Amino acid sequence: MSRTINRSRRTALAVAVGALLIAGTAACNPTTGSSVSTDAKPTTSSAKAAAGGQSSSKTAKVGDTISLKGMDTSADLTVVKIVDNPAGADDFTTPDSGKRFVAVQFRIKITGSKAYSDSPSNGAKLVDSQGQSYDADVASDTKAGTSFPAVVNLAPGATGLGFITFQVPSGVKITQIQFGLDSGMADQTGQWNV
Repeated sequence: MSRTINRSRRTALAVAVGALLIAGTAACNPTTGSSVSTDAKPTTSSAKAAAGGQSSSKTAKVGDTISLKGMDTSADLTVVKIVDNPAGADDFTTPDSGKRFVAVQFRIKITGSKAYSDSPSNGAKLVDSQGQSYDADVASDTKAGTSFPAVVNLAPGATGLGFITFQVPSGVKITQIQFGLDSGMADQTGQWNV
């Protein structure tokens, strides 16, 4: 019973935080244009290749880092790994009929001068081979690993690591992972190929 109550509180908190951020964004931040970044941050080996005259730009995939700008801060986002069809965290956590869990582990390193305080699950999406996108399932945790809490607070220079869980139809092929700061309301979104 307490797990159900905790899950309900966590869901309500994530929804409330998302609604407040959306309302605040609409009131305080005029739209200046959106962009999707697919450029992986250069690694040491790609930086050496660039110095040798080779192009270091590559499309991000699982394991790569993308630098993102938010409304007040910036961060390096890494999709560490994706776990397809993990079991629920307990006997009571199961996907809906005809669906499966997909858990994605993200690393968020704050590179800006201001702190990050947000619900990462609000800014994360999966995209399938048909272009259909799926929001996070904030009420479910899996055995893939530790999930992000409903709200993450990181100081400048700090790093957070956690899973975000999604429910997707059993037969779909996930082809992309997307993440945006500020509950997905920032003008820039990172996109990784799976």
